[in-house]
Amino acid sequence: MSDSQSTENITATKETTHGESENQATSSSSFNETTTSSELTKTAKPEATKKVNIVIAGKNYPINCPANEEEELRRAVYYINNFVLGIKQDAPHLNQENLLVLCCLNLYEQINAHQESSNSQRQLSQEADALLNKIIKEAQSIVS
Repeated sequence: MSDSQSTENITATKETTHGESENQATSSSSFNETTTSSELTKTAKPEATKKVNIVIAGKNYPINCPANEEEELRRAVYYINNFVLGIKQDAPHLNQENLLVLCCLNLYEQINAHQESSNSQRQLSQEADALLNKIIKEAQSIVS
């Protein structure tokens, strides 16, 4: 799918609001948990949210997201839409809800595999560092 096609599938409204309810928030990652609630009431302004209409597999979903995260949302929608459309080609009989559930399960599987690979890489790196340190110590003891 080209970028122009993805732009057609993702339309954003220009409306910006302040102080949306917690039920409408879509991202908790933008909240700095080191800030205390008393600091929030004294110094922090409510984060601006933006209403964005996204389209996944031909269905419109209105989303409220922090205004500074809209571009990341668009990238996610583009990726997920292409992923869902790939599943839909393999299983055209699935309804939208089942299609999205299958998409979530497949994406979880990919994330989990990536995390396991990352953990394995980290372990191998630690083992290599330990071996290198052992070799250095042995070389220093021989030289001394």
